[in-house]
Amino acid sequence: MASRKPEQSAEAIVGRSTDRRAEQKKWEGDFSFVNEAVPEKKVGRLAVDLWGGRRKRTETRGNGANVPAGEVKFNSENQPRMEAVVERQNLLRALAVVERNRGAAGVDGVSTRELRALMQSRGAEIKASLLAGTYQPLPVRRVELPKPGGGTRLLGIPTVVDRLLQQAVHQVLSPIWERDFSEHSYGFRPGRGTRQAVKAAQRQVQSGQLWVVDLDLEKFFDRVNHDVLMARVARKVQDRRVWKLIRRYLQSGVMVGGWVEARTEGTPQGGPLSPLLSNILLEDLDKELEARGPAFCRYADDCNIYVKSKRAGERVMAAGSRFLAERLRLKVNTTKSVVARPWQRKFLGYSLTWHRPAPLKMASESVKRLRDQVRERFRVGQGRALGTFVREELQPLLRGWANYFCLAEVQGVFEELDGWIRRKLRCVQWRQWKRPGTRLQRMRKRGLTETQAHASAWNGRGPWGNAGAAHMNAAVPAGYYQRLGWISRLA
Repeated sequence: MASRKPEQSAEAIVGRSTDRRAEQKKWEGDFSFVNEAVPEKKVGRLAVDLWGGRRKRTETRGNGANVPAGEVKFNSENQPRMEAVVERQNLLRALAVVERNRGAAGVDGVSTRELRALMQSRGAEIKASLLAGTYQPLPVRRVELPKPGGGTRLLGIPTVVDRLLQQAVHQVLSPIWERDFSEHSYGFRPGRGTRQAVKAAQRQVQSGQLWVVDLDLEKFFDRVNHDVLMARVARKVQDRRVWKLIRRYLQSGVMVGGWVEARTEGTPQGGPLSPLLSNILLEDLDKELEARGPAFCRYADDCNIYVKSKRAGERVMAAGSRFLAERLRLKVNTTKSVVARPWQRKFLGYSLTWHRPAPLKMASESVKRLRDQVRERFRVGQGRALGTFVREELQPLLRGWANYFCLAEVQGVFEELDGWIRRKLRCVQWRQWKRPGTRLQRMRKRGLTETQAHASAWNGRGPWGNAGAAHMNAAVPAGYYQRLGWISRLA
């Protein structure tokens, strides 16, 4: 990135002297953390018992986390500070992440390819407004995506500048919270992911926890209470400028049809800060579960709690729903949240069988989703050369699914999908041959006898019936599609 001197107006705003190094680097900041202990404030409250019992009034230490967000006492000497957010190397790392992730443009229409030039021209101005605490983010652009189970998922696409700044804030805040996050939380955390969460869930079932409390939070990212969330952010963010910036991102509004709608709740998915904020909010649930003892696995808002009996599961379900409503102001979706056997439910696309030692398998809902996506690819790819279709349309889709479900130990479902996809490919092949004479010629060329080829070409059955017949299996074996680039059995 080209270096240039910071503008004089920016120096006047932030009140920083210009030394030789600052004149050479535009985004210079002090990465200064003062490790001074935060005085803890005792706040009385009636603790909620996860098991439904009654407890005495206790005192909890929360650094102001249990009082309304507006009453939090800030101390500018405590970490993290805005100077760490706008430090040059931190911004450069955030810039590299945003450019690598690409993504759609926000309401201003600026793409990630234009971000570097934009920051070269406006970087000093943006940094000055951040240090002064006056930066105002732009509204997010709303995008609606269909959910696999029906309905739509609302995404909020910030501008590329706001994505850069959110990523910079995330890089500063994430290491601070990571020290205290639960070992049972796997979503959107460094070194953790769906594979670790699924294996952890399998271990719980193998240990004898044969009932699962499947908690589903109703429209979690759209229903997050800003005051509750910011009170928890204030536990460790004592710099008012950083705290206000996060709050402004929550309340920046949504652009819908050219009009900006005010937002009073929710953290729209689409920005780098949203996953971290969701973990910060649900940290209280993790700590309560850890204190009470039941084994659990949580990936963002998807939480499974494992118990030994249905009665214990129903008790945990009732108490957990009450805890979420009273402490975090979140609502549990009663139609999707159930107490059931683990092999009757799915977790992150996986399920288990009732056999010991509870092998992992691809959940039936995931199989249906894959079949729907394959059908859509075949519909869009009609008329294309078969080899091009396999390499450019079909294989990337199957490769992604194979990488995600690499932990599956039950192979029968993959064998069924393998045969089904081969039949669809043969169906496309049969349609492309069109006339009986062409079909006769192609099948003779592929090794069928004159009698077999003639009987097959004029049998009167449709493409799907012929695709599953023995003559097409012999004329177009599995090895033919593998030579085109298709990998068998999603492996």
